[in-house]
Amino acid sequence: MKALFLDAVGQFALRDTPRPEPGPHDLLVRVEACGICGTDRHLFLGEFPAKPPVTLGHEFSGIIEAVGARVSGFAPGMRVTGDPNIACGRCPECHRGRVNLCHHLQAIGIHRNGGFADYVLLPETQAFALPPSLDPLHGAFCEPLACCLHGVDLAEIKPGSSVIVIGGGVIGLLVVQLARLAGATEVVLLTRSESKRRLAEGLGATATLDPSGGNVVESTVGPHGAIPGGADVVFECAGLPETVEQAPHLARRGGTVIILGVLPQGVTVALSPFDLLFREIKLIPSFLNPFTHARAAALIAAGTIQVAPLISRTIRFDEAADAISHPAGSGEIRVVVVP
Repeated sequence: MKALFLDAVGQFALRDTPRPEPGPHDLLVRVEACGICGTDRHLFLGEFPAKPPVTLGHEFSGIIEAVGARVSGFAPGMRVTGDPNIACGRCPECHRGRVNLCHHLQAIGIHRNGGFADYVLLPETQAFALPPSLDPLHGAFCEPLACCLHGVDLAEIKPGSSVIVIGGGVIGLLVVQLARLAGATEVVLLTRSESKRRLAEGLGATATLDPSGGNVVESTVGPHGAIPGGADVVFECAGLPETVEQAPHLARRGGTVIILGVLPQGVTVALSPFDLLFREIKLIPSFLNPFTHARAAALIAAGTIQVAPLISRTIRFDEAADAISHPAGSGEIRVVVVP
C-alpha cells in the first residue's frame, strides 16, 4: 500500500509499505478520506511533538476491510470514523475521567501510523459507525467537530447567549454552527477573508467583521459595535498570539474565553492578570475531544452540521506533501486527501 511518512522534521516520503495486519482488537480500515489539519503543518515544521518516522493524518474515515479475532460489533464493509486519541486508562488523569490529559496519550497520525495511507489500523475502542449512505468525504470532519464539541461543552452556552468566534477556518465555522445549535442568538465571526465571512453568514453567523480594519475591540464590543459590552463567550479559533491576547478584551465582565486554536510549542503571549481578575474573565483552554467523538459522528450522520461547504478541494497522495508543507491558500478551509 502507499503511505505518506513524516521521516523527520521537514521531510516527507511517499512510499510503498506492507499493509498492516489487525491485532485481536483492531480494525483494518481502507481510508476513504483524510483531512489536512493545521496540526499536520505544525508536525511537519517541528512545532508540535511527533514520533517519526510516522504516517500523519488523524482526521480520517473509511470502510472496514478486516477485523481482529476478538472484535465484536464491527464487521467488514461498515463505514467508520476513528477517534485518533488513545488514552491508557490507568493513569491518574484517566481515573479522573480526563482522558484527554492522559499521561501516556498516543494519537493515530502523530505517534502511530495514520490516515494518509491506503489503510490504517484502528483499535475497536476508537471506532464509531457511520451510515453507508454518508458522503465519504464528510466522515473526515468527525474529529475536528469532536474537538469543537469539547470547547462548546466547556463554554456552557445557554439559550440567548452572545458568542464571538475569532477565526474563519474549519474550527471557527464548525463552532459557529454549534453555538447556534446550543441556543446562542448572537454569533459574530471575525476573519479577514471575505469569502469566509459570507460562508459564515450562510452557516448561522448573525454578523461577521473584518478585524483588519482598525480597532477590532472597539468595532466589535464598543458602544456602537456588534455586541456592545462584550460577548458571553469568546472562542479563539485562529491559533495566533495576537488573537489569544485580543480574546479577553472581547468578553463581557464575567464572560468566558475558550482557547481552541493551536499555537506552536514554545510560543508565549502577553495577558493582563489584573484585567482578567478585575473583570473575572474565565480563560479556558480546550484540548482534544474527550468522550465527544460519538456525538460528532451522530451530528455528521444526521446532517445537522454542514460540512460540504467547508471542503475547499480534494487531492491525491502525491499532492499531500506539498499541501502540508505550505501555508493554506487564501480563502482555503479544508483540503481532504482521497486515496
